[in-house]
Amino acid sequence: MTDVEALTIGRVGVDLYPQQSGVGLADVESFAKSLGGTATNVAVAAARLGRRSAVLTKVGPDGFGDYVRTALADFGVDAQFVTTAPDLLTPVVFCELNPPADPPLLFYRAPIAPDLTLTEDEVPWDLVDAVPLLWVTGTGVSAEPGRATQRTILERRARRGHTVLDLDYRPMFWPDVETARAEIGWMVDHVNVVVGNRTEVQVAVGTADPDEAADRLLARGVRLAVIKRGAEGVLVATEYERWTVPPCRVDVVCGLGAGDGFGGALIHGLLSDWEPHRIATYANAAGALVASRLACADAMPTDAEIEELLCR
Repeated sequence: MTDVEALTIGRVGVDLYPQQSGVGLADVESFAKSLGGTATNVAVAAARLGRRSAVLTKVGPDGFGDYVRTALADFGVDAQFVTTAPDLLTPVVFCELNPPADPPLLFYRAPIAPDLTLTEDEVPWDLVDAVPLLWVTGTGVSAEPGRATQRTILERRARRGHTVLDLDYRPMFWPDVETARAEIGWMVDHVNVVVGNRTEVQVAVGTADPDEAADRLLARGVRLAVIKRGAEGVLVATEYERWTVPPCRVDVVCGLGAGDGFGGALIHGLLSDWEPHRIATYANAAGALVASRLACADAMPTDAEIEELLCR
């Protein structure tokens, strides 16, 4: 297990992308499937950059669950920690490419997604203790028993190594903002790297102002705050310095998955011991490349592709 460099925990599913852009779901004629889910896509993105990644999640006992395991293996992600919830279905997500930059999503996760039923008995505790980088998400604490399991994981991890929180706020998974702030805020106090956009940091720490949000995150023990600002670039902050990385200009095909490509590149930079400014610049380029393509997991860039965009 210690061969794994990055363990991501959380959402998995099958994304169904319309083959017609600019129309609503009612007018779509055909779809193509792709591996999806934030934690899963981040693991794929890291593997694409040569990192030994694994994902801890759950699927249903159905054909889509079989597809998830096969796709992960094909992408070079260790799937041995993907377990099965016997009475639930593997989640399916329909994407509407209208508008392409911020595609609406329709989640089929009822009555609950398998990944939110993760229990302590299904956690590889030796790996949690030893893995250089652990990646958790805000969505992972949106329901029980997954919430309690992830809390136990973070308490045991005790901010060792790189313990990263992807804020990953999806309002449809929460009863209200106050509940999300309480649960995600608890996670902030148990990690040392936080990444999210302005909406997500507002939920987590009560402000959308990037500099103020960074101040609040750092004051709570986070050592690296990464705040994505869309067309205004990325703010990256430590206790001693902060930088704003300008955006990479691309023609947007589908904004879905750009944050996950950013996340995989962030993992690569952290494990490479790069300086924060270099990490953010590299990750920003990775996210831009994904936004210029259709699909999530299949769209994750290689190191050569990222470096080519940086050199333009």
